[in-house]
Amino acid sequence: MVSRCSWPKSDSMIEYHDREWGVPLHDDRRLFEYLLLDGAQAGLSWESIIQRREGYREAYDGFDVRVIAAYGEDKIADLLNNPGIIRNRLKVRSSVTNAQAYLDLQEECGSFDTYLWDFVGGNPVRNAWTGDGQIPATTELSDKVSADLKRRGFKFVGSTIVYAFIQAAGLVNDHLVSCFRYQEVNSL
Repeated sequence: MVSRCSWPKSDSMIEYHDREWGVPLHDDRRLFEYLLLDGAQAGLSWESIIQRREGYREAYDGFDVRVIAAYGEDKIADLLNNPGIIRNRLKVRSSVTNAQAYLDLQEECGSFDTYLWDFVGGNPVRNAWTGDGQIPATTELSDKVSADLKRRGFKFVGSTIVYAFIQAAGLVNDHLVSCFRYQEVNSL
């Protein structure tokens, strides 16, 4: 049997782990999707978000940040009534606030990709964990990114959320060394 990081064994989680998680990501729209989904996940299981991912894509106009930044009260009300997403008022409102801050950051830095990857000098942090208990919930890197995003007006970007985000977006490789994805991701 192929060794995986200790993920729940649902098909959607296995597929996410085996194809996406930890792969260095440089597409601004996808980075915004990951940031929005990680904020929605706060206090919940990641599996609950993955199961609603298509619902989020539909509800949030394919994660088009310009469209989301322009959402008004009617659209927010629609989102809060949409059973395909997590209907938490603070999380929904933060998605609009974050889209607006994201656009400001893109204008300042040229792209969110450029901004984000500058924190790691353009190269992923390659950890070498041998057990799940070694993987931290936060790091100095996530503290730094979180603080800067908050300074720029982002919400639901605490250090734990940001660490999950930078793991997913491949800024850090936190696959266990025994996981078949560890070497695959390191070679990208």
